[in-house]
Amino acid sequence: METLIGMVGKDFVLTAADTSAARSITVMKSNEDKSRDLNKHIVMLYSGEPGDTVHFAEYIQRNVRFYEIKNGIELTPKAAATFTRKELATSLRSRHPYAVNLLIAGYDVTTLTSQLYWIDYLGSSISVPFAAHGYGAYYTLSLLDRYHRPDLSLDEAKILIKKCIDELKSRFIINLADFKIKVADKDGVREIEI
Repeated sequence: METLIGMVGKDFVLTAADTSAARSITVMKSNEDKSRDLNKHIVMLYSGEPGDTVHFAEYIQRNVRFYEIKNGIELTPKAAATFTRKELATSLRSRHPYAVNLLIAGYDVTTLTSQLYWIDYLGSSISVPFAAHGYGAYYTLSLLDRYHRPDLSLDEAKILIKKCIDELKSRFIINLADFKIKVADKDGVREIEI
């Protein structure tokens, strides 16, 4: 019942993840952070099986950090997405595959571009202008398709993400209590309010 949303704007990427942790008909937690900052400019949002998601997200976060310490350079969003996709594809062919869907959003300081990658549990990865995972995608993708433009300002993107959240709250049968909104741009990853 989880929902992840992301969109690329003029010089930023805006992401949103619901904060509920539920299993079957029970909500166990309503303040779950479903994101991990991979480095100063990259954030990863995740959804899926609870144990898999946290374990896999921490594994990727630690390995990206290890790469930076070992080599002295920060990974680009594309490099982080490629590494993550490879690890998911490798686990898929093992006895214990991860059931994790991801959005990797970041700002590439070398090319000065914002990037968003959609990755599913089968190891498929693609760079997209906007994306969504979970049941909420059925409602939000049509809004993103209609209103998203490549030259969106941050204020316009906040309005669009608010439209997506309002649509979920009015039409989705599950009550998604709250969303954690993050933006990645030249100044880094930070949480914002809408």
